[in-house]
Amino acid sequence: MVMRYNTYSEYLKHKYGAKVYKLPVSIPVTCPNRDGTCGVNGCVFCGEIGAGYENLPATISVQQQIEMNRQHIAPKYKAEKFIAYFQNFSNTYLPVEVLKEYVLQACAPDVVGIALATRPDCIHPAYLEMLADVRRDKKIDISIELGLQTVNYHSLQKVNRGHTLAEFIDAVLNIHKYSFDICTHLILNLPWDSMEDVLENAKIMTVLNIQQVKLHALYIVKGTELAKWYQQGKIQLISKEEYIERVITFLEHVGPNTILQRLIGRAPAQNTLFSNWETGWWKIRDAIENEMHIRDTWQGKKCDYLDGKAVKRFV
Repeated sequence: MVMRYNTYSEYLKHKYGAKVYKLPVSIPVTCPNRDGTCGVNGCVFCGEIGAGYENLPATISVQQQIEMNRQHIAPKYKAEKFIAYFQNFSNTYLPVEVLKEYVLQACAPDVVGIALATRPDCIHPAYLEMLADVRRDKKIDISIELGLQTVNYHSLQKVNRGHTLAEFIDAVLNIHKYSFDICTHLILNLPWDSMEDVLENAKIMTVLNIQQVKLHALYIVKGTELAKWYQQGKIQLISKEEYIERVITFLEHVGPNTILQRLIGRAPAQNTLFSNWETGWWKIRDAIENEMHIRDTWQGKKCDYLDGKAVKRFV
C-alpha cells in the first residue's frame, strides 16, 4: 500500500542511510509546572513519572543508559544508528552548563542525533546558543520536541499547562533562528477541543514551519486530576472512529512536507484508566492508513490556505 503521509522511520532512513532508532534518556529534571515556578500540580493528565514509562532511572549515567538501551534495542529493531532522546519532563529546565554536560555525554559514535523534549516556556537563547555550539563541535544533529497539546488556549488553561499559545510561538521563532528542527506534540482528542481545533492545529503547525509532529490520543493516567474528572463523569472522550477521523482531517490540512513521528501514542495498561480504546496502537494506525487509502486522500491534500488564498486568482 502506498504511504499517504510522511513517516518518521522513512525520513530517518533517507537522511542517515540506515535504520535509526530513538534511545530514551532520563536526567534528573522536573518541570516549572510542578516546582512552583508556574504551578505545583502539573498538567492534569501528567502522572508522577511523567511520560517516560520505558525510561531507565535518571540515577544511571547518560552513557550507561545509552549503552544499556542500545544492547536491548539494536538487535530487536535491527537499528544501526541512534538518536539520544532526552524524553521525560522538561529537559531544558536546568542550568545551561549542566545541560551541556548531559548533552555532551550523549555524543557517542553511533548516535547521529539528540532530541530534547521540553516546554515552550523553557526555551531561552542562551540554551540555543549552547546547543548550536555542541552541534557544530560534535557534528551531531539536535532537535527540540515541544509539548503543546493544542493551539486552543482555552483548553491549555483547562489542562493547567501553565503557558499559552503565545509562549509556544515565541519558542518556535527563537528555535528557528538557530535552525534546529522542531517536533510538536499534539493531543487531538482533548475533551474541550472540536474538529475546528484539529484544523487550526494543522494550520498553525504548517504556518510556523514545524518540521515534525507527534500525535497522541489522550490517555487517563491513574492518580491524576484528569483521572478524578473521568471517574466523576466530568469529561467525555470521543470514540475511536472519531479519533481516526480527526487524524485524517489533520493530515489532509497539514503541510505536505511535515514529518509525522507518530499518529497515536501508547501507555501501559497498568498505569491507566483509559488508553486507546483498549485497542493496540498499531491497529489504530493501520485503520487510519487503510481509511486514507479507501478515500484516496493524502497528507496536505487540503493545504490550500497559505500565501493569500483570497487573492491567488489575481496573480
